[in-house]
Amino acid sequence: MKKDIHPTYFPDAKVICSCGSSFVTGATQKDVRVEICANCHPFYTGEEKLIDTAGRVEKFKSRRAAATAPKPKKVRAKKTQG
Repeated sequence: MKKDIHPTYFPDAKVICSCGSSFVTGATQKDVRVEICANCHPFYTGEEKLIDTAGRVEKFKSRRAAATAPKPKKVRAKKTQG
């Protein structure tokens, strides 16, 4: 087996988020800087941030509402004999 091919493991690496939150974990870098973490991620915090570009969200919601709404039934005209 080859020697010295694995990176150095730091069991006390510090992770720092752009929101100011930090925690200690194991990593191959001593300091890790991230843009988003579990404390500020919208999925974990319950905040929903939608970036609407050209009304796409409203368009999707209107199509979804139209698809779930019941369609009116067509009335057939009876054929007359003659």
